[in-house]
Amino acid sequence: MAQNWTPNSWRNKPIQQVPAYPDQAALAATEAQLAKFPPLVFAGEARRLKAHLAKVAEGDAFLLQGGDCAESFAEHGADNIRDFFRSFLQMAVVLTYGAQLPVVKVGRIAGQFAKPRSSNFEKQGDIELPSYRGDIINGIDFTPESRIPAPERQLDAYRQSAATLNLLRAFAMGGYANLENVHKWMLGFVKDSPQAERYKKLADRISETMDFMRAIGITADNQPSLRETDFFTSHEALLLGYEEAFTRVDSTSGDWYATSGHMLWIGDRTRQLDHAHVEYFRGIKNPIGLKCGPSLQPDNLIELIDALNPANEAGRLTLICRFGHDKVAEHLPKLIRAVEREGRKVVWSCDPMHGNTITLNNYKTRPFERILSEVESFFQIHRAEGTHPGGIHIEMTGKDVTECTGGARAVTGADLQDRYHTHCDPRLNADQALELAFLLAERMKTGRDEKRMVVNG
Repeated sequence: MAQNWTPNSWRNKPIQQVPAYPDQAALAATEAQLAKFPPLVFAGEARRLKAHLAKVAEGDAFLLQGGDCAESFAEHGADNIRDFFRSFLQMAVVLTYGAQLPVVKVGRIAGQFAKPRSSNFEKQGDIELPSYRGDIINGIDFTPESRIPAPERQLDAYRQSAATLNLLRAFAMGGYANLENVHKWMLGFVKDSPQAERYKKLADRISETMDFMRAIGITADNQPSLRETDFFTSHEALLLGYEEAFTRVDSTSGDWYATSGHMLWIGDRTRQLDHAHVEYFRGIKNPIGLKCGPSLQPDNLIELIDALNPANEAGRLTLICRFGHDKVAEHLPKLIRAVEREGRKVVWSCDPMHGNTITLNNYKTRPFERILSEVESFFQIHRAEGTHPGGIHIEMTGKDVTECTGGARAVTGADLQDRYHTHCDPRLNADQALELAFLLAERMKTGRDEKRMVVNG
């Protein structure tokens, strides 16, 4: 157990990005009520994810983490969850083939409600109101009543997370994740894509592999691993009072676990070494993430790693790098070298979304070519440094939205207004997300071929 730590010791530290609740008594009552609710996830599941991530850290698996920028109460429904899960599984199959490694599947779902903001206030015309901080805190409508932080929203977030997890578990273990289904969906995408010829070669190789497996008697009927999958949940743990309510002792180990999600991460705006979020995270035993932006210096990163993973445990800490396509070459190599020099065990993951946000026609958007560029640079830098590019972390949806520009079915600036549905930041739509997976799989396969040629002389 971490020294001098309790689930509420974070309350004695400075804190960033905290909402100003006007009724503290109501907030305390809500947190006390949540503390009596059943956990959303279990310690054994979190340990299983940590074991999978340890393989990622060693270069023996690949991490796919993705989902909504911010889940909303209004869009919650079975169809949205199904469409996201379907797109996610397609990406995972393509990346599994490209990397020739198991893919660890972690969704930004069933808890991704709170969002950090660059300003405490938002202005429209002459009216200034508190910023929208996610449905778990306040409402998106630009009215004084909607923007007041309301503790009871945490109860709604818990109920939605529980319902979402229930359906995800059914999808993952009840046959929907059958590899044959996922393969058919993926082939449908390839057939309909403007880049069909480019993707067909890789798709055909996956088909040949599956035909061979069938021929030797390996099918979903006799191999549970072909019809079931491990799927884990994650979110940014911004609202620490909510997290504290779900911090429970594991009866089998005596350790403290956050039971609101399998994996939690610290945002780039709340990673101060002596502040509340780092204090909370150092005491929970879940696998955790740390967002790394351009302002993070190598020495500070090592200090954070030592605070958050003092035992240097593989799979405990994922560094989620979010620099921007034009800044990654400047910032990532020096962080990699510091971590390697100090012998720290981490998972390196690329978030190509948050550093590539621009404004176009009064909409926040992210150009697909910049997202792809940052991912490519991330892989090239790791290859040059002799380290393992462990995964990607993206904001995506299973819906046909028009929020990020570009892609094979090019979304233009004029298209943004058509289906711009996000409550916060722009997401890749289903086609763009799968296209990114295909392009990344191509590059991973090329990297493997080049490495094999070097090894074979």
